[in-house]
Amino acid sequence: MTNTDQPKPTPAIRARQLLPLTVWLCPDDTTDQPLRGDGQHCQGPAHRAAQVRTCDRHRASISTALARHLITTATQEGDVVVETFTANAATLHAAADLDRRAIACVPHFPLARYIGTQLRAAVPTDHLGRVKMRPCRADQMHRGIADHLGQVSLVIAAPPTPGATTDETGTRAIRSRGGCPACLSDVLANSAFQTRSFLPAAFRLLRPGGHLAVVTTARHHRGRLVDPAPPIIQQARTAGFRYSQHVIAVRVPVEGDILLVQAGPGDLGQLRDIRSRALPPAARVHADVCLLTRPGNDQGGAR
Repeated sequence: MTNTDQPKPTPAIRARQLLPLTVWLCPDDTTDQPLRGDGQHCQGPAHRAAQVRTCDRHRASISTALARHLITTATQEGDVVVETFTANAATLHAAADLDRRAIACVPHFPLARYIGTQLRAAVPTDHLGRVKMRPCRADQMHRGIADHLGQVSLVIAAPPTPGATTDETGTRAIRSRGGCPACLSDVLANSAFQTRSFLPAAFRLLRPGGHLAVVTTARHHRGRLVDPAPPIIQQARTAGFRYSQHVIAVRVPVEGDILLVQAGPGDLGQLRDIRSRALPPAARVHADVCLLTRPGNDQGGAR
């Protein structure tokens, strides 16, 4: 006798389903010395003319490997990608290589000039037309990119962690980073208002079924652990987003089952100083990526 109460198989769908939790290997590969198409370091005039350097934290804010993962997962060729809280050229570089159109919100001229120098040195001239920068803040991107309202497939955001621009005493630490243009951008953008208000702006830009990827990293600040992800997820839901996936982006190289974590000179010095009352040095091993979706019937961009 046949049991007619058995559930029927779920039919296959074209779009690839997102797992609740996944891990991506995304070593920090973004440097101040851009690579040519053959993978060799560029020594051209554009690179030699670049005197500005970003700090280690901002070079690794969005690595090229992480940008490629996000773009290939959430978009198709020809789609529009928007990046806000931009700190380096990684997303624009990856989008140009992958035949996507990309727009970065860069409201501060020194950072825009630095990113433009990196792109001209690393991206073929015939691909530069695929990417552009707009002088608008994160919370104003729906105005600065109004010509693409409701058409964007992916918005990438790495908002500054609360307290990231201050030291343990609460003093702004931008002076200690050698004039990093992205640090200046953080100081001017590091406010609860912008972190909260960029979410409705991203919602207006995205097409139905489009994705918002928020990249965060927990850090110690004034003796406590600050994890910006939970409040951002709650605020995103209030703005109308659906929480789709949590990705752990491993930032360090992996050999077998070993994470290759390297300490900087400052960290090594702190390890040797047994009198230090500071917390142990924190290694930047991974980032949390919250993938959120604007609800809608059009799911063609996710693969």
